[in-house]
Amino acid sequence: MSLLETLGLRALYRLDPETAHGLAIRALQLGVTPAPGPLSTPRLRTELAGLALPNPLGLAAGFDKNATALAGLARAGFGFVEVGAATPLPQPGNPKPRLFRLTEDGAAINRFGFNNDGMEAIAARLAKRPQGAVIGLNLGANKTSEDRAADFAKVLGHCGPHVDFATVNVSSPNTERLRDLQGRAALMALLAGVMEVRAALARPIPVFLKIAPDLDDAALAEIADVATASGISGIIATNTTLDRDGLRSPHHGEQGGLSGAPLFAKSTRVLARLADLTEGTVPLIGVGGVASAEQAYAKIKAGASAVQLYTALVFGGLSLVQEIVTGLDRLLEKDGFGNVSEAVGSDIKTWL
Repeated sequence: MSLLETLGLRALYRLDPETAHGLAIRALQLGVTPAPGPLSTPRLRTELAGLALPNPLGLAAGFDKNATALAGLARAGFGFVEVGAATPLPQPGNPKPRLFRLTEDGAAINRFGFNNDGMEAIAARLAKRPQGAVIGLNLGANKTSEDRAADFAKVLGHCGPHVDFATVNVSSPNTERLRDLQGRAALMALLAGVMEVRAALARPIPVFLKIAPDLDDAALAEIADVATASGISGIIATNTTLDRDGLRSPHHGEQGGLSGAPLFAKSTRVLARLADLTEGTVPLIGVGGVASAEQAYAKIKAGASAVQLYTALVFGGLSLVQEIVTGLDRLLEKDGFGNVSEAVGSDIKTWL
């Protein structure tokens, strides 16, 4: 991390977390953030559900909710970028404060509630996206919608022509009863609607499903069955957790989803369980607590074809992207893997 980035992070820590996040987005828009460009080697280049990735490290949804910093993020070294979540109609989200740093725990709690500018504004920005980058969109539902399941298909139909993949997000804990859509019958119906819209796109794109880390084994088995039956392209494991075990920060009691370091082991166990249940037939994306090359590598060996991060950037800055990608390349070389795909699922049993 450069001295300038260190000083910048220190300055941001003095601000309210949501204000600081807004300034980080602004810095990306202005081009004053680390921009190493595409980071890749023959070992790191891989394929995810038909997407050619320069490396397997992606940015998770939630960082750039409104697709306003696409150019800066495309130069930051990620293998792929996911923006959103987008809902059909704009919505303000939950009352502030709604984002909390848990510095002592290397974590954050948020209860944003899908605050975003709506699919029309986001689609207009995605239509002007930088070429060459792999960019996807997280699909959400409006809080006041009478048919939340239909909202996901609606956003895909409107924004799908401008992205490379889409994610059905039924796992956010910050929209009341949204997680109820993870049940078998509700999820099958929701995904059927989404896949119907996907098939009608001029360029059908991969559709992923993002799940919660708080599901038990029976629920995970249902998810695996639904994923196979519905024909979705992959599963993102996982979203934030409602668990608060072992936290030290004064903000540990805030309502919302917990992300960051405390989520790593829990989300990786869910990832490995899904890899075992699906027997490698459904591509998996591992997210939750990744803050180092070693942790990204652990997710890959637990069954992830690709990995995402977000909260670690709050503490490590954007230079962390290059650090993790180059570190992952060294780890693969050290273990004798010619390509990252060879390492996928090579250590599932450690997490089962």
